[in-house]
Amino acid sequence: MLTPVIPLYLQPATHPQARACSACELRSRALFGVLDADGLQRIHADIATPSLAEGERLYGGGEAGAAVYTVRSGIVRFERVTAGGHRRIVRLAGRGDLIGQEALLQWPYADEAIACTPLQLCRIPRHLIDALGDAEPQMLRELMQRWQRALEASESWVAELTAGAARRRLLKLLQALDSLGGDDEGLIWLPRREDIGAMLDMTIETASRIVSALRREGVLELLPPRAARVDREALQAALQRQDAG
Repeated sequence: MLTPVIPLYLQPATHPQARACSACELRSRALFGVLDADGLQRIHADIATPSLAEGERLYGGGEAGAAVYTVRSGIVRFERVTAGGHRRIVRLAGRGDLIGQEALLQWPYADEAIACTPLQLCRIPRHLIDALGDAEPQMLRELMQRWQRALEASESWVAELTAGAARRRLLKLLQALDSLGGDDEGLIWLPRREDIGAMLDMTIETASRIVSALRREGVLELLPPRAARVDREALQAALQRQDAG
């Protein structure tokens, strides 16, 4: 007769990570928002919630992709080096975005991902997505929609932020930063001038000159060390004048 195994601690009815996923305010916007409570309970052991400090690297370009990530809070930038040796920031991602999708195709990550601000993430291993594909068909549709949104965001970045007048590019960047992480009062994270140059393909001097002009015009209020407040009405008016002129 087998001796019964008595646990040394109480087993909760619901795993803490499953409860955290269920209560997460981003759940409706996250990849697993399509899962019910039972679905969350089944996957809890595979989910991790790493945090990164500003400047820390999440993964590097060319590294084997083993997981995708949902951004819970903060902003992450994606960098690559051109054939000529120039650093370029090719896009940003923020709250609710899914990143690292290359891993789902067993491809290496295309770019280096670096935290612009303190970053909180949900790490979702590739094998979990593969397993859920058959059991939760709605997941596949959600995944395709997110991939399409990421593609549209990348195309918009190229169209709006790397071509045209330098002033308009910087105005569009401020608009993008506001949508990524701005609060009700227009408080945003503001990149360093060299990072603005790497994002918008302009010199540091040009970026500094335009930021100073927008500050004088009341579009932007600088809040050291790495923040600013955007006057949304003034920003929209400046964009309209730029497009009209």
